Amino acid sequence: MTKQPKVVVIGGGTGLPVLLRGLKRHPLDLSAIVTVADDGGSSGRLRDSLDIPPPGDIRNVLAALSEVEPLVEQMFQHRFETENELSGHALGNLIIAALASITGDFVHAIQEMSRVLNVKGKVLPSANQSVILNAEMEDGTIVTGESAIPKAGKKIKRVFLKPDNIKPLAETLRVIAEADLIVMGPGSLYTSIIPNLLVPGIGEAVCRSKAKKLYICNIMTQMGETQGYTASDHVEALSKHLDSSCIDSILVNNKQVPGEVQARYDKEQASPVHFDIERLNSMGLEVLARDILSYNNGLVRHNTETVAKIIHSYMKSK
Repeated sequence: MTKQPKVVVIGGGTGLPVLLRGLKRHPLDLSAIVTVADDGGSSGRLRDSLDIPPPGDIRNVLAALSEVEPLVEQMFQHRFETENELSGHALGNLIIAALASITGDFVHAIQEMSRVLNVKGKVLPSANQSVILNAEMEDGTIVTGESAIPKAGKKIKRVFLKPDNIKPLAETLRVIAEADLIVMGPGSLYTSIIPNLLVPGIGEAVCRSKAKKLYICNIMTQMGETQGYTASDHVEALSKHLDSSCIDSILVNNKQVPGEVQARYDKEQASPVHFDIERLNSMGLEVLARDILSYNNGLVRHNTETVAKIIHSYMKSK
């Protein structure tokens, strides 16, 4: 059999599962490195009460890569809406928490869940422990907690993790070292993508890897994180937190967002990310400008099939 290219995708939030649903249809050896900095909703409650990493982003990635009957995935993703302590919890979060208790290890729980859901690829948390994301703002104030950072309404200078003794998984470092392509994004820049790279050893491993590094830029800016950011500003923030300019290529959207859709985002003080191609080229980046736009309930999304095809073609061209 022909050896499948090894692709590592780094991120979290809603962007990572969207991308993975498209990539799993291609002949690729996939590994997803997922943030464990979430502290809101069901994930945050389970993290605080059970002292485990938050399972929500992991759950969404497992569902995206699963090869099971639609009803099984729907059940795994089901969120209870009740007036008791179950309210807001996703069933998948509870199952992962239960498996972590049974096996005594969060990573082992993910491995067992991957088998149950017939997951295509590896799903790896960026750390096997709870981490707290902090942000230093331009005015010098410190905001603690992933969910609190975008609400602060201030410009972010840098983000950092606590505690100081966080350790990456050996398996995570191995898949990065063996990768043919490392994809970062799409997703919230400071709260979904960068937290993975801040885990000691992971950012260094990414830059040290011989793999090509591709950043999938967000289509819209995000209130409280990237207001006013151009595509090159996104890359600059990544490079600053990596302490290295090791990104090779960037995928940006070149399709105009319709006015009626833009009007909806105006209320959130969000706007299309401008791809400043001259500055991107001056940074030594290969710029892939494509129509990667799709819509879901009036919200702008990356077209999962189109982006997956672009990544697959990119792999074959290298």
